[in-house]
Amino acid sequence: MALFNYVNFIGHKNSHEMVVPITLFVAILCICLVIGSLFEENRWVNESITAIIIGLISGTIILLISKGKSSHILRFNEEVFFIYLLPPIIFNAGFQVKKKQFFHNFLTIMSFGVIGVFISSSIIASGSWWIFPKLNFNGLTIRDYLGIGAIFSSTDTVCTLQVLHQDETPLLYSLVFGEGVVNDATSVVLFNAVQKIDVARFNGWSAFHVFLDFLYLFSTSTCLGVAVGLITSYILKGLYFGRHSTVREISLMLLMAYLSYMLAELWNLSGILTVFFSGILMSHYAWHNVTDSSRITTRHAFEAMSFIAETFIFLYVGMDALDIEKWKMSQQSLAGSVWTSMGIYVTVLVLMAIGRAAFVFPLSVLSNFMNRNARRTPPITFKHQIVIWWAGLMRGAVSIALAFKQFTFSGVTIDPVHAVMVTTTVVVVLFSTLVFGFLTKPLIHHLLPQNDSRRGIDRESSISKETLPLLSFDESATTNLLRAKDSLSMLLQRPVYTIHSYWRRFDDTYMRPIFCAPTTNEESV
Repeated sequence: MALFNYVNFIGHKNSHEMVVPITLFVAILCICLVIGSLFEENRWVNESITAIIIGLISGTIILLISKGKSSHILRFNEEVFFIYLLPPIIFNAGFQVKKKQFFHNFLTIMSFGVIGVFISSSIIASGSWWIFPKLNFNGLTIRDYLGIGAIFSSTDTVCTLQVLHQDETPLLYSLVFGEGVVNDATSVVLFNAVQKIDVARFNGWSAFHVFLDFLYLFSTSTCLGVAVGLITSYILKGLYFGRHSTVREISLMLLMAYLSYMLAELWNLSGILTVFFSGILMSHYAWHNVTDSSRITTRHAFEAMSFIAETFIFLYVGMDALDIEKWKMSQQSLAGSVWTSMGIYVTVLVLMAIGRAAFVFPLSVLSNFMNRNARRTPPITFKHQIVIWWAGLMRGAVSIALAFKQFTFSGVTIDPVHAVMVTTTVVVVLFSTLVFGFLTKPLIHHLLPQNDSRRGIDRESSISKETLPLLSFDESATTNLLRAKDSLSMLLQRPVYTIHSYWRRFDDTYMRPIFCAPTTNEESV
């Protein structure tokens, strides 16, 4: 049929040839939304699973009609993902994040999302480098193995978050959500740092250089996001766009968020980190400087754009799973051995599980130790640790995009060895999302019965509300010295709570009067 002459539409000069496949893909997206709404009350099936299944069905139909030539309507380009699809997903995550919970658990989230990625990536990369040759799969370079570590360290916690109740398990929900976002950002930053390695001279210093490069990218990207968020907030407060048009203030927030992402990419920084912290700062300050109608509109608009982008990715993953050309090419590299293919898939899944366990349980123990005197209810129990470990076993859009960036050119694979890694990534994403996703609800209900999960409510009320001592110029040196001693003692006993409380006081005293209009009964960090 003429329809399938338009499958590989990228590069065609005739705009009409692009309209047909895009129209079909948008129609399938609408079908995903309709079917997804039917499963709204059923937490066994979330939007990701629905989109993947519909993608598989659509790919099968297209494959049959095209007589096995292609399963795609559109040909995926990884640059499209990083430039157009990823920014709204990450920005919405930062804009919608519950800041009290996120920053109360900031150190734990950052340890899971940053240190955990390094541990997991190291285990996956070294394990693949050791096992793959034993399975008669050769041809990957050191950079490829390091890239594999970053690719399969990126998690997708959507399935778990849909089952968890934020009001019932605020601590657990905050840790799973926060780690998921920081994990994606760290994986991309680490992936980009790995690409700069000189493979011919790889040694211990090269690994240390990767770490230094990572710290530079992480810190500068965060600072850029904070700066853009503060500038946007100051402009909205000073000019009060809403008195003329609410459209202008919403447009400014959208464009400034996208500008922060593009500036980061232009300066070879991490756009994910930049747009994430830009979203947090805009939510904390800029959101209070717009009209009430704009507040409602922005939350729904940002969430809608993120939802469409995520659905697009998973729908494509379902179609790409039936790409015959990639499967044929990967089997050429593996000499047609099904057992070798299965061995690679199982190896990656096992290494992912080991990599998660290697940091989730030790870092949870460390977090409980640091907060032992914070009177936090509940601590990160062993059951919570299992849920956190399980939530990170699923892979999603970022893994797919990184794999395409590493092993394809504009979605096309030429090297059979690279084709194996692309198909492996697709299989891992499909298996982890479908199988682990379906098992998430019964696992969490078994580990966290309703009466147990309610213990997490009102966690904030269990934290001491005493005022932390601060230095004062009106007091004597002896009194200030005693205050400083008490502050240091409290910092050592309750580091997370102490830092957060000092930030709250600094924010209320200096930051909000400058960047934020007066608010009442709103969430603050």
